[in-house]
Amino acid sequence: MNTFTAHPHSHPPLAPRQPRLGLLNPLRRWIDQIEVRDRTFAHRVCQVIPCCCPFERTFTALGREIHIPALCELNPIYDELVGLRFRSLSYLADVCEEDITRYICD
Repeated sequence: MNTFTAHPHSHPPLAPRQPRLGLLNPLRRWIDQIEVRDRTFAHRVCQVIPCCCPFERTFTALGREIHIPALCELNPIYDELVGLRFRSLSYLADVCEEDITRYICD
């Protein structure tokens, strides 16, 4: 029995937001209003927006482990892009019934 009652293409719950620059609010609203209704568009979004930050690294230098944290969250429209990617994944999985495991990070 499935107890999930949220709309299948709604945004995932977000952490409380920090104050944002008001200049970017129109762009944020525009991204949030993008409806995913096309398979090709959904695939393109999943290919372009990475599932995890490509800049986060841990490496060893001179016997010390150095960790570079995820910098993607510094992007002022990060939450909106992650929401768009989530909607695209949901569309592919729920509507198109496609296997989306290739778009999921390990």
